[in-house]
Amino acid sequence: MPRALWLLIIGMAVNSTGSSFLWPLNTIYIHDHLGKSLSMAGVVLMLNSGASVIGNLIGGSFFDKYGGYKSILVGIGISLFAIIGLSIWHGWPEYVIFLTIIGLGTGVIFPSMYAMAGSVWVEGGRKAFNAVYVAQNLGVAVGAALCGIVADYSMQLIFLANAVMYIIFFFIAVFGYRNITVSPVKQKKKSEEPLHVKNKRNLRALLILCSGYLLCWVAYVQWTTTIASYTQEIHISLSQYSLLWTINGALIVLGQPLLNSVLKRWVTSLKIQMVTGIIIFIISFVVVGNSSTFLGFLLGMIILTIGEMFIWPAVPTVAFSLSPKGREGFYQGIVNSTATGGRMLGPLLGGIIVDLYSMSTLFTILIALFLVAIITTLIYDRATVPRTVRGQI
Repeated sequence: MPRALWLLIIGMAVNSTGSSFLWPLNTIYIHDHLGKSLSMAGVVLMLNSGASVIGNLIGGSFFDKYGGYKSILVGIGISLFAIIGLSIWHGWPEYVIFLTIIGLGTGVIFPSMYAMAGSVWVEGGRKAFNAVYVAQNLGVAVGAALCGIVADYSMQLIFLANAVMYIIFFFIAVFGYRNITVSPVKQKKKSEEPLHVKNKRNLRALLILCSGYLLCWVAYVQWTTTIASYTQEIHISLSQYSLLWTINGALIVLGQPLLNSVLKRWVTSLKIQMVTGIIIFIISFVVVGNSSTFLGFLLGMIILTIGEMFIWPAVPTVAFSLSPKGREGFYQGIVNSTATGGRMLGPLLGGIIVDLYSMSTLFTILIALFLVAIITTLIYDRATVPRTVRGQI
């Protein structure tokens, strides 16, 4: 791999490590330390995700106009401003304001990081993006492990540690990315093409698939919101909860070769792969819903991670196979927007259900959502995609 890509990988790992000090504990801090309801915690996290969506759009536009170096510095600057502010003022409503700004800043960073990775190693193809993805999960593993240890001493140190990691990332970007030359990709105007999507059949198939994908994300994000708060009620320590996310990241990084061999030998299509992943998700939530000890949650997280490795890479792959030529980015945008929508709606929905009913009710509803997702996954390509294509996906 080129040296420039290694610098991007290191930066992504540091950035992800810094972010992972904070996001696993957001709901716990809002609910237990600030004394707000889970519904309100869901609203706060929805604001963070919404700001991240806006940041992604801004970051992509900045990359096209000004290049990756300046775009990343803008994102780091916004994030660092908010993180330093959060380190000083982390009461209510300052926490909401600064967390929303952090979502905006991190949103600006990510599209430029991935775009630069693809540009500096064009011949590497998907390998460049896979390398950045692995670095991101490595950061999740390290950051989640450290945040639990630090939080046991003081929540104040969590904010300071997050700020320190972003300062390190800032210097990596300033001195490492300055000489990375990336020519912004500008699309040619296609005035002769109609504005409507050429292949409505495949678009309809993707929208059906993404409706189930949305439901999966609504359920998955409960692990960082309602389930995180629930672990505190049953006296699972912050360090133990953070360890769960360390295991999640480590399994994703280390389990790829084993997963690839399993998929090659046993899974004959992407549809089977996705349905298998959703069934594994259901098993995970059944285990957690009937657990009251750390070992039960540990087993649930391991099962959840296996399901995640089946589903999350498969949906973008299907979107790529369905996309007409020249519309690949549009179809991938639908997938990314769906995932973000799930992360936005999940915390609010989960918080309302737990506040009005109970955790057991939430688990029942989440399993029902997974069952609906299985149905949409099974039927998305029926009567919308030719038989020859249907057999491949």
